[in-house]
Amino acid sequence: MDTVLGPIRRKRPWRDTVIVAATEFGRTARINGTEGTDHASGTIALLAGGAVKGGRVITDWPTLKGRASMKDEGRDLAPTTDLRAVVNGVLADHLGRGERTLAEAVFPDSAMAKPMKGLIA
Repeated sequence: MDTVLGPIRRKRPWRDTVIVAATEFGRTARINGTEGTDHASGTIALLAGGAVKGGRVITDWPTLKGRASMKDEGRDLAPTTDLRAVVNGVLADHLGRGERTLAEAVFPDSAMAKPMKGLIA
């Protein structure tokens, strides 16, 4: 059986598995004028599975110190990683999809989101 992204291999199901759980929902880092935390930019991707080169946290954490790393009146962290780069990295290294396919078919007009390397064992 083939899927849209490629053939299904059933010999080593867990060792060939990658699960991506991702969100772009966040809350502001500081309280707003009405004592709440508004919707903000916030991205996290958790990868699991036997094919994942795991046991680590990959981040470019801007810290909460100073305003240089903040946006929107100093309440929202500035994004540092494009979630499309994470997903593109999994699709490129795990399923062998080329950058052109990723930039045109998976995430149209996303050539600037180069696949993140080193996510797959």
